[in-house]
Amino acid sequence: MEPKEAVDSLQPEKWRDTPPEKKLELLIKVRKNLEEHMDDLGVVDAKMKNGLIGEDIFSVQESMIATAYPVGSTLSACVDVYEAIIDGKMPQPLEIKKVKDGLYDIEVFPIHQKDKVLYNDRKDYIRVKGEPKQINPVDQEGGIIAILGAGNYSSSIEMINALFLENCAVVHRPHHNNEETDKIWAKIMQPLVEYGALSFCDSHGGRELVKDPRLKMIYFTGSTDVAEKIMSTTETEFISECGGNNPCIVVPGLKPWTRKQMIHQTEQIATISKMNGGAVCGRIQTIVISKNWSQKAEFLKELRLAIEIETPAAGSYYPGTAEVIERFLEAHPEAEVIKPEGGKRKSSDFILIENVSEDSFAVKNEAFCQIMSVVELDTPEDAESFLPKAVEFCNTKLLGTLGSAILIDDHTMKVHREVLEQAVTDMEYGGIGVNTMPPMIWMNPYLTWGGNEEGKRFVSGFGNFGNAMNFQNVEKSIAYSHFMSPGHMINTNKGAFNNMGVHMAQYAVDPTWRKLASLTASVLTGKLRHKDF
Repeated sequence: MEPKEAVDSLQPEKWRDTPPEKKLELLIKVRKNLEEHMDDLGVVDAKMKNGLIGEDIFSVQESMIATAYPVGSTLSACVDVYEAIIDGKMPQPLEIKKVKDGLYDIEVFPIHQKDKVLYNDRKDYIRVKGEPKQINPVDQEGGIIAILGAGNYSSSIEMINALFLENCAVVHRPHHNNEETDKIWAKIMQPLVEYGALSFCDSHGGRELVKDPRLKMIYFTGSTDVAEKIMSTTETEFISECGGNNPCIVVPGLKPWTRKQMIHQTEQIATISKMNGGAVCGRIQTIVISKNWSQKAEFLKELRLAIEIETPAAGSYYPGTAEVIERFLEAHPEAEVIKPEGGKRKSSDFILIENVSEDSFAVKNEAFCQIMSVVELDTPEDAESFLPKAVEFCNTKLLGTLGSAILIDDHTMKVHREVLEQAVTDMEYGGIGVNTMPPMIWMNPYLTWGGNEEGKRFVSGFGNFGNAMNFQNVEKSIAYSHFMSPGHMINTNKGAFNNMGVHMAQYAVDPTWRKLASLTASVLTGKLRHKDF
């Protein structure tokens, strides 16, 4: 459909005035359609990525995690929201606590009993500026939002957010990478299309679409350069998520990490950094450690093993990756080219650059592929000395403000809780994972995802997506987990990981106790399986 036709087909006033009971009915229909078509999404998404690299490396199950799971989780969260609205009030957080004058942490997850079972060690917060204010979606003024979809993932959770949290009709334009999956999404979303709340336009129609004067807002996911070009052509409010160079701060422990802890953390980093061939906006790109950490050499050795031996090869499929790798290798001839699975996959080289300077090319640029660098800060190996310096480096040197992680063992966290919480407050990032990785924040519909760039140059974007409870003036999202959490995403057996992915998607669209039991069983049995690659 051409852009004008797509906008013409929408009925924003009808959607705005639709009673919550009808919207809940449509949510449940769409979620049921997703359950029926999630295999199709996985097949088409994997086919696209494997076709771009010319080898079968992406599995259908892995692609189901990338497509069905995030949207399914968002749909289910909105079902909970609308059930609460019909009962007479918005869903309420677990706690609101004052951080300091004008700054509050709102604990939003896990709230429901099944989530508490699945994420028993998580405490997730949104941090807001000013007195917390929650808006009922049905009281929003409505309008039309244009969504320019991402190229790396065909899982436009923004569609659900705009429709059910902003109360707006939506026109969705896919990235050309995802034209085929968008056809499946159109089938899944058909009840909303028929109702006049949603339309799909062709992938080539973006330039015309953003100039349509009927738009209230534009949601964009993609590169900073493209975002700036779009903003130069329109006066429409622009909400964007554009990536960056995301850090993982590794805090020296009061006690030495055990080898089990060392392996666990390095395998978690390797898994997330390889995910989707590195084409993940929230992936870890820069490891920040103390130069004087007594376990530095052991950590770097285990990190290399995790990348090369203990986690499977991933395919770098995203267009332009070869040119990015060439630029990084030219700027850093000292870089090590690691070949997972013995190099049998032609697209899976992983670039590790150790001990880069604080003003290096690797620090100032985003890779968006399987490249990782290590920065060593010359500080004492204690949290009180190291954490403030690490935060300062991330805020002032690294590119962007999207996502970040802090790894700190439970004992050190307990002793230095004030130091850690000050670091979280000072970090100028939209998402901060303490003992969890930034993509886990993106996957949680109760949190927000976006940059934190007030007063800074445009890199990671303005505004955010998510926020199922609809609190206003969110500065950042913060997720806390245990250091050795069983919920960490670690891929050391492809069969087990794929099986878990299927159960994750199935639970997302049908969050019952039976599906939760199946997911939990897949996670527990998967941990018993040995390497299969």
